[in-house]
Amino acid sequence: MIVGVPKEVKNHEYRVGLTPDLVSELKRWGHDILVERKAGEAIGFMDEHYVMAGASMVDCPKDVFAQADMVVKVKEPQPEECMMLRSGQTLFTYLHLAPDLNQTQALIQSNAICIAYETVTSANGRLPLLAPMSEVAGRMSVQAAAHHLEKSNGGRALLLAGVPGVSAANVVILGAGVVGSSALQMAVGLGSHVTILDKNIDRLRELDAIYGNRINTLYSSMADIERSVLSADVVIGSVLVPGGSAPKLVTRKMVSEMKPGSVIVDVAIDQGGCFETSHPTTHQEPTYQIDDVIHYCVANMPGAVARTSTMALTNATAPFILELANRGVHQALKANHHLLNGLNVYQGNVTCEAVARAHGLDYVAPAAILH
Repeated sequence: MIVGVPKEVKNHEYRVGLTPDLVSELKRWGHDILVERKAGEAIGFMDEHYVMAGASMVDCPKDVFAQADMVVKVKEPQPEECMMLRSGQTLFTYLHLAPDLNQTQALIQSNAICIAYETVTSANGRLPLLAPMSEVAGRMSVQAAAHHLEKSNGGRALLLAGVPGVSAANVVILGAGVVGSSALQMAVGLGSHVTILDKNIDRLRELDAIYGNRINTLYSSMADIERSVLSADVVIGSVLVPGGSAPKLVTRKMVSEMKPGSVIVDVAIDQGGCFETSHPTTHQEPTYQIDDVIHYCVANMPGAVARTSTMALTNATAPFILELANRGVHQALKANHHLLNGLNVYQGNVTCEAVARAHGLDYVAPAAILH
């Protein structure tokens, strides 16, 4: 199989779909790898590293898309990339289609086979290709909140951890999944007062057993969300519905009643965000204010620590990329139902039920279409 890796084009996105080590592994199995020049240069993966690993370098993304049987990326394809996809070609990347009708339509029109990292599952019912970036984003969310609480950045002029004799900031985390748990670890480590909300009581019990009286755990009712948000200095949104749009847990009215200078970090923004006032931002312009509340809604947060993120992501994607290449895409999808769960669009058909529901499109079961 010919596997292609284009340079990412999203704002301040420096991650890359394959590391030189993974290229070497694919080459060992007899596959050909095309990498766009300078695809990994910004994070220290130089063109010569890819050549030494066995890749062929090409000058532009058109060369990658024109020749590759499978294109491996990190972020969702931008409009110009969607136009380069061809019928029957496989795209393996994050897609986040539920809040993005334009991209969904473009992928349908491409007639390509589009597999989304974020809906691939594992034997324990988790999302193994979302988890590493969720860990990164969760930890970064607390860093971002601490930075934007500073007065020079429009915040409440608070130190997240406080100092002896002065109370630490109140941090509220919505969702106790991978993102929320990672944010919790950072926030507790910094010494802030943390409240975490979730509907999964067993998960709250697990966190209570780990952290004890260092945190507050609450069942995620609307009443408790409102009370917690209004008392918070920082609110981190980390609620995920696999493949679907994030629920809007914090209303515009709640935001209007928050403390001036408080900070919202919406890690769920890739799936539409869980605050009614959220819209995507970039690393170049990461924040905006509504009702004197700072909103940090960067849609590719892990891109800021791109070397760490790339290595963590490819550790997780490697087995699936090798399976797709070694078996062939159709056989791999038939043989591995966890990989099949990642199939979002198949040659003009929407094969992820949550995406179809979000956009009012016809849904075709992936197992049925393959057989």
